[in-house]
Formats: sequence, C-alpha cells, structure tokens
Amino acid sequence: MPRRAGAAASPGAACDSGGAFPSVGGWGPRRAPRPGPAETPRRPPARPVPSPPRPEPAAAAGREAAMSLLSALVPLLRVYCIGLRVILHQLRRRFQPRCPPASVFPETSAQTRAGAPSLSPAGNSESDGQEVVRKIKEETLTGKVEFLYCDLASMKSIRQFVQQFRAKNCPLHVLVNNAGVMLVPERKTEDGFEEHFGLNYLGHFLLTNLLLDTLKQSGTHSHNARIITVSSATHYVGKLHLNDLQSRCSYSPHGAYAQSKLALVLFTYRLQHLLTANGSHVTANVVDPGVVNTELYKHVFWVVKMVKWMTAWLFFKTPEEGASTTIYAAVSPEMEGAGGCYLYNEERTKSADVAYDEELQRRLWTESCKMVGISDEASRLP
Repeated sequence: MPRRAGAAASPGAACDSGGAFPSVGGWGPRRAPRPGPAETPRRPPARPVPSPPRPEPAAAAGREAAMSLLSALVPLLRVYCIGLRVILHQLRRRFQPRCPPASVFPETSAQTRAGAPSLSPAGNSESDGQEVVRKIKEETLTGKVEFLYCDLASMKSIRQFVQQFRAKNCPLHVLVNNAGVMLVPERKTEDGFEEHFGLNYLGHFLLTNLLLDTLKQSGTHSHNARIITVSSATHYVGKLHLNDLQSRCSYSPHGAYAQSKLALVLFTYRLQHLLTANGSHVTANVVDPGVVNTELYKHVFWVVKMVKWMTAWLFFKTPEEGASTTIYAAVSPEMEGAGGCYLYNEERTKSADVAYDEELQRRLWTESCKMVGISDEASRLP
C-alpha cells in the first residue's frame, strides 16, 4: 500500500489517526507525533551558599570599644601636641632679649577717649565679680565700675544681662568675650547644649549679637567700637562637625574644646565681614593668649596637673602676660579700624586654614542663629 509523502512508517507501531483504528500490521497512514513538553534535564541540587560567620558579641564589643578609644585618643594627642608647641615657643621667647614693650595706653587710646569710662565686668560668680571690682577701684583711676551677673551657659541669663546693661544707657566701646571651660566631662547646659559649644561659643555668639546695636551706636569713624574674642591655639587642631555640633555621636572633651575654639575664630571672621558690609564703625578680632597659668586646668589628667604645678612658673604665662594681647586688641591705636585679625603675642598672625573658609563661616553663622533663637539678618547680605 503506498505511503503518503512525508509520512513515517514504523513496522509494528500504531499511529495516531485522529481516533481511527490502527491499520492491520501497522502499515496504514500515520501522522507526525505531536510534540510533547520538552524534558528539563535533571540537574544536581544547588549547594547552599554559606552565610558569612556572624561576629561574636565579644569581638564586636571589642571593636566598638577600640574605635571609641581611638576617637577620644586622637583629639587628646592633637591638643597636647599643640599645647607643647606653644609652651616651647613661650620658653624660647622668655629668654630672648627684647626691647621693653611700648605702652598700649597712650592718651589717644580708647581708654581715655571719654575721660574716665565706666566698666561692667560680667561673670557667673557674685563674690569673684565683686572682688574684681574692688581691685579695679584700688589700682586704677577709672570711672564707675559695676559688676553685672551673667551666666554664659544660660541663654536666659544672657538676655537678662543685656536688658540690664541697656537700661543704663551707657555706650559700649569695647566688648571682650573671655569666658570659657576646658576639657569638662560630657554634660549639657540648661538649654541642652554640649557645655564647651554652648558656653565657650554659643554664649558669646548670642551676647555679641544682642549688643551689636549698642556697639554700632557707640562707634564712630575715628574711634571704632571693638569686639575682642578669646580663642586658643587648640583651634589649629579643631574640627567643626556641622552635622554633630553637640558631639552626640562620639564625645571627646579635647575634641569638643578644640571645636569650640575653632568656632570662635570662624564666628569672628564672619562677623567682621558683616560689619564691613553694613558700613558699621565696629571691628571684630580674635586673640590667642597662649598657655596661661589659671584655674582652667582643673579637668586635665592628674599627671598634667602635677607637671603644671612644678613647672608653670617657667613654662606658663602669668595671667597678666596672658591678658596683654587682649588689652592690645582692645585699646592699641595700631588696631584702630583693623578687623578680622588673629592676634598672638600682640602681633597679627595666620590662623588655621579652615578658618578662612567663607562657606563654612556662613553655614556656622546660620546654624548658630537657629540654635540661640535669633533672626539671621546676615542671610540677606553677601
């Protein structure tokens, strides 16, 4: 029997004919078999990928402790290294022959521009303040001297002080920002700020801004009002953490102190820029007093306290020597009309490179205004 073209014949095999009976002997017409589902080749089961071993709790805790120790140790070493450099510089200078310094109180200075000016020492200790008033009256022929209470760790106290001062209707020719703490353990001011940043920097920032109108009214073309802010050489090793100004992520007393001193330099430079843009007869400068023998070292290590006790007479400046640059900035005719300077040993010198970053100055100023609750009028200026 003839086969259809293209049909396959297989002896003894039945074909699918759409339900018809198979032909006798299997030689009937056949259709091509329908394709069935392709067989997936069987693969061996995949081996599970082993997950990385989880660190043991003790190992993780050890690494975290090591990182915490490192974050505290690096600022400590930086601060003590810069302190040692300053001390060695002071020692060399002490034994160098120098001409006797000229008086910074000539008749044309701010000290005598209004006869006998009034003084208003401010501080957070009534007893210490009254003792200062007594000494000033005994040792000078100045005019009225009156102590006013002001705690720079309290925004409320600062505002009350400014109200009391303004009520006296006195001119303000010189403002000296000199309060501070150093290397205190982690703690906060009553407003919730980290103490170094809150007292050393934000307190002075708010006080200066609240007194700016009085300073502008007091300054003249020939006799500018002056703002002097006391920083320190530790600003050279300070780092400004704009995302963590309160040192919440990792606290180091040495890092927090250095940051507050760097903030004061940045603030001074930005302030001078704004004063110049406004055409104000006010100048702002920052001074470095050096390493001075004061009570500021109460929180240093006991070994450092012992070394200081034995060697301060040789290596450290006396309080009078430490105050000389501040006095120079406040009353020297050489500083008349000069602002935005960093002064050390009564000379203009270069501060840390980062302190000249104008964008960083601007961002710090804006953030500071938010923190102390004052309007940022500087945002409308270049």
